[in-house]
Amino acid sequence: MFSGTAPILTNKPELYQELRAQLTSLLKGEPDAIANAANTAALLYHSMPDVNWVGFYFLKGSDLVLGPFQGKPACVRIPLGKGVCGIAGEKNDASNGPNALHLRIK
Repeated sequence: MFSGTAPILTNKPELYQELRAQLTSLLKGEPDAIANAANTAALLYHSMPDVNWVGFYFLKGSDLVLGPFQGKPACVRIPLGKGVCGIAGEKNDASNGPNALHLRIK
């Protein structure tokens, strides 16, 4: 069983380095993508300050389909090119909150 603790760091590079080490340990030896996505979402959600949603969408045809996540309920299916996530998926470019505000929504 994983026994990591939420890092108490205010320096982002240090926080990300610690999270990377914890994530490497957590995922080691597990080949299943869904299980690894679920544990990644849980670790990040419970370790990062000021985060209200962490999760994954998987590309299925021309839609992004909701995968493992932590936070409030989310859209189950997002067409490529629609909304912040659909535009990011269409461009094959990950987005985060501050950058997402600058995308043109269709």
